[in-house]
Amino acid sequence: MEKQTVRNLRDKDNVDSPFLVKSKTVGVGKNGRAFMGLQLGDSTGAIDARVWDRVDELSQEFEVGDIIKVKGLVQLFQNRKQLIVHKLERVDSATVNFDDFIPSTDKNSDDMFVELLQLVRSMKNDFLRQLILDTLEDPEIKPMILKAPAAKSIHHAWLGGLLEHILSICKIMDFMGSHYPFLNRDLLLFGGIFHDIGKVWELSYDNGISYTDRGRLIGHMQIACELIDKKSSRILGFTDELRDICKHIILSHHGRLEYGSPKRPKFMEAMVVAMIDDFDSKVATVKTIVESERDSGEKWSRYNEMFDRYFLLEDMNDKI
Repeated sequence: MEKQTVRNLRDKDNVDSPFLVKSKTVGVGKNGRAFMGLQLGDSTGAIDARVWDRVDELSQEFEVGDIIKVKGLVQLFQNRKQLIVHKLERVDSATVNFDDFIPSTDKNSDDMFVELLQLVRSMKNDFLRQLILDTLEDPEIKPMILKAPAAKSIHHAWLGGLLEHILSICKIMDFMGSHYPFLNRDLLLFGGIFHDIGKVWELSYDNGISYTDRGRLIGHMQIACELIDKKSSRILGFTDELRDICKHIILSHHGRLEYGSPKRPKFMEAMVVAMIDDFDSKVATVKTIVESERDSGEKWSRYNEMFDRYFLLEDMNDKI
């Protein structure tokens, strides 16, 4: 079927095209009328949508992660594009290429992987270097690392996003190790690579980005710790103490108990990994928010609940 892209939709455009359902809510408007709020997307972006007719019936016909063919009209609401849906039907997932509906990194994954390996090979600790190389170059794991997203929706939520996030952090860690020579650079690089590596099993991206059963039951931290056990057990001389240090970096990298870490960072390298992970994810998230709203013509973004603020949409490179 012919595909219209989110990026090219304009005010008053008639729409007859398939989109990925990224979110779905049912509510009641100020006029007391039921509506269904959707976020529809493809590889070029996302758009808010509203369904005002047959809400109860239509809401039962599809779920988040499905592809639906939509007929409707684009209009401006508070000066931002919104798709008013008149008709919709679920599309058989076997008939579509999901790569058309999931954003991808704008960087070359093979090039990023080569750059990451160069940093790993510069590590001084033989055991940590071998652990990481045995993981990254594993023929079953490497293809997943090249394609996996880093998250379902918050940051680097696109194909290749995990590798982009890992490499970004490791390049910062390379600087941190030289700027603060009292830090152990090898542990910083290890944390940059392993903190989220469990996400290659936590997330599925064949039919949109979603959580696997293992991801929901165990989570990426525990999966990474199991990977450390598996790979390090094959490295002669890899000590239990080093294994525990590695696991602590993984288990504490969300920084706080309330953020999902079972442990808070107990040594400086673990603390730095947690801070840089938070920093890189926030930069990527705000970048995505700002870039997605720049074509609205507005000077300020919509209010963002996650950051509890509005964001100036102007590019500082154009102003200064």
